[in-house]
Amino acid sequence: MLKSVIEWTWVLAIFGVAALIGNWFGMEVLPWEAIPGMLVLIAVSLVGLMLEKALPFSMPAVGYIGILAIIISLPWFPGSDYVVAWTSQIGILALATPILAYAGISVGSNWADFRKLGFRSFLVAIAVFLGTFIGSALIAEVILRWQGII
Repeated sequence: MLKSVIEWTWVLAIFGVAALIGNWFGMEVLPWEAIPGMLVLIAVSLVGLMLEKALPFSMPAVGYIGILAIIISLPWFPGSDYVVAWTSQIGILALATPILAYAGISVGSNWADFRKLGFRSFLVAIAVFLGTFIGSALIAEVILRWQGII
């Protein structure tokens, strides 16, 4: 398990650095101001990954990570004020961008496997993208009209 923890730490550190840079450009938060929050996110992720391997339950790591993150951010948890303040310096878009870039590269490197899914999968993906875009545009339109911005 030690080898896995070392690998997870490296991967999370690389994604953390990429997210800090994205956060700097996107949210205009200097990287050294966001480092405590990123370290909290990395630590929670590592503990969640270790719990997945150590506990006998069949629950994915993301479940452990989510539960742990919720617990340490609850008001009654010691130090939760710091956790919330530190992690609020990091935007979700800064975290999602490197992950989505990695997913895109992964799909691109497995293009032969992607082609095996067939033309119907492509049509479903286009329908999902189109539906998400139209749904988001409609929600934005309603909210912006409701606020009187447009």
